[in-house]
Amino acid sequence: MYIVTGGAGFIGSVLVKKLNERGIEDVLIVDSVKKSLKWKNLLGKKYIDYISKEDFISHLYGGSFHNVKAILHMGACSATTEEDFDYLYNNNYLYSIELAKWCLQEQVRFIYASSAATYGCGNDGYIDCEKKTHSLMPLNRYGYSKQLFDLWVLKRKLSHSIVGLKFFNVYGPNEYHKDSMASLAYKAFDQIKKNGTLKLFKSHKTGYNDGEQLRDFIYIKDCANVVLWFLENEKCNGIFNVGTGKARTWNDLAQAIFKSMNLEKKIEYINMPMSLRNQYQYFTEANMEKLHSVGYKETFFSLEEGIRDYYDNYLLQENCYI
Repeated sequence: MYIVTGGAGFIGSVLVKKLNERGIEDVLIVDSVKKSLKWKNLLGKKYIDYISKEDFISHLYGGSFHNVKAILHMGACSATTEEDFDYLYNNNYLYSIELAKWCLQEQVRFIYASSAATYGCGNDGYIDCEKKTHSLMPLNRYGYSKQLFDLWVLKRKLSHSIVGLKFFNVYGPNEYHKDSMASLAYKAFDQIKKNGTLKLFKSHKTGYNDGEQLRDFIYIKDCANVVLWFLENEKCNGIFNVGTGKARTWNDLAQAIFKSMNLEKKIEYINMPMSLRNQYQYFTEANMEKLHSVGYKETFFSLEEGIRDYYDNYLLQENCYI
């Protein structure tokens, strides 16, 4: 049995689909769907059961699950604007510790989602060197909660036994429930349909023109492929960046979106809210040498290829779910 936490969420639900495509249906989904639209991400998926995250730990330590091959821990509060630190500490840090301890005790493969938000403004670069983890300065509570667990792993010298993946700016199908935390690649679709114009933040930093802020945009299918590769290559462990390794501008993203919609590019640059200015990243770009060094050879979607696939095969179709 494979356990996917956050299995009704963005990355988790795509992982479940990918497992199904490989003939794996013995999947337990752990999540907290409640009244959210995440239930739609479960449509068409094959799994043996769903259990709420609130009940999962007690069942796990109570011996309810047998023959578990791996826990793919994609579940977390991923809102970068979340201000309740106690909630993030319990949900993203302590919960992850409980899962990791159980996997180590039972000798079960453990792969978890970290985040590029741990890098903060990236003054020391975006290099997944474990020695630098202690000196990283996240810009928000979410990034700090992720860094705390990375540090817990490193402090106990567990990076040789489990896998942490620092996902960069992920976009793609099944993110529709994320509201304000959804990617601009998705939010732009509705904006442009309504008024033909896309709003981008002005730059408030010298050296960056409006819309020229840079991000490492990575397509959800590439993220899923990396997770599954580590699932198959059990001797490869550590904390790794998961991006394309090539930063692109918001203007590049806009150009790809308008092209995919067969529309003329129209951008309106707006002031960035004051609440975001002190925690805004003007540049992110994953150093991918470490992942390639352990044998990962798959190519990544370019920004244009990813947007084209996202729009042609999902957003512009009646069934937009993967």
